[in-house]
Amino acid sequence: MDIYSIIKKPLVTEKTSLKTDDVSSITLVVDRGSNKIEIKKAVETLFKTNVISVRTVNVSGKVKRFGRTSGKRQNWKKAYITLEKGQNIDFFEI
Repeated sequence: MDIYSIIKKPLVTEKTSLKTDDVSSITLVVDRGSNKIEIKKAVETLFKTNVISVRTVNVSGKVKRFGRTSGKRQNWKKAYITLEKGQNIDFFEI
């Protein structure tokens, strides 16, 4: 799998930004077919950082109603990545 197709986007929420401040970690939305080894290799290659650990979570899509019919949002996978102490990835850097 190509390293550019593994990482889809950063997950920036209030909870993840607080975690980034406390511990040097980031949260990413990744491809559902990728594993921890591929995610670690992609982050180290793209962002030139050292990764300590990778934890993944499969998030199931919510069931929503659209008028009379009901539908389901897409399932997705997120990865919590812990970086070495002193390293940081800033997604809003210009």
